[in-house]
Amino acid sequence: MKIQIAGLILAAALAALPISMMTGCAVTSGRESVGEYTDDKTVTAKVKTALARDSIVKAHQVNVTTFQGKVQLSGFVDSQAQKDRATEIVRNIAGVKELHNDLVVATGRSSGASLK
Repeated sequence: MKIQIAGLILAAALAALPISMMTGCAVTSGRESVGEYTDDKTVTAKVKTALARDSIVKAHQVNVTTFQGKVQLSGFVDSQAQKDRATEIVRNIAGVKELHNDLVVATGRSSGASLK
């Protein structure tokens, strides 16, 4: 009787093994490899450095995210010229496959307006 129970437990464990393997693969699908992650970190560093060195773009206002060579810029800038300059800078950086410039040009609020 004990042998039959042990056999059933072993069979159930072996049957569950392929299911647990498949769920492990599903978790990593759509993610980067270690090499891609490293490349993305390098591209992000290059972009941040280039933006910081530029006299037009205020780099502290720009967030940079890179995933699989696709760079996304986000945050607020003071003028359309700063946004355009950021695009120009990033497009000339090696490793950038695609650019999504989601920078928002901040608009001033009139001091006479009140919010209620």
